[in-house]
Amino acid sequence: MKLFAALYERVINWSRHRHAPAYLGVLSFAEASFFPIPTDVMLAPMCLAKPGQAWRYAAIATITSVAGGLAGYVIGYYAFGLIEPVLHSVGYWDEYLQARDWFERWGFWIVFVAGFSPVPYKIFTITAGTMSQWLVPFVLASLASRGARYFLVAGIIRFGGEPMERVIRKYIDLVGWLMVVLVVVAIVLLR
Repeated sequence: MKLFAALYERVINWSRHRHAPAYLGVLSFAEASFFPIPTDVMLAPMCLAKPGQAWRYAAIATITSVAGGLAGYVIGYYAFGLIEPVLHSVGYWDEYLQARDWFERWGFWIVFVAGFSPVPYKIFTITAGTMSQWLVPFVLASLASRGARYFLVAGIIRFGGEPMERVIRKYIDLVGWLMVVLVVVAIVLLR
């Protein structure tokens, strides 16, 4: 099934749109606070479409992701009672409890790891707010980890160039289905 190849082509077309940087910013903000689609799915094609703008795109993704992380923090701090039922209904409650446990053990460092890794960062931004984590370390960890992640993606794509694009195009469906399997395995293991 060529599901991911069709999605990839669509995202490549979107990435060339004149408003693509704004869309990237909105996606990055939303992903850090409530939206399930990772920013990388738009950042990588944008860097492929315009390699000379890769660093700019990484900066946009980083800044808006940190702003979205702050929104998640505010949600956790002021409105957790409103979103708690949502966490239960979408199956994130166990992840939230795990995140609380990790915050109690590692504090600042768990925000850094969550910001760089493919785990749902939004869970950690909301949890930081519910636990009233110090805001300055939260922002610094978010800046460092999100920046490292997005600038790494931009750098790999920028310096990989056309050969990287050919590899992505050739293996996009395999990689897409592997990611689905990894997410399912991670969910099963976390439960």
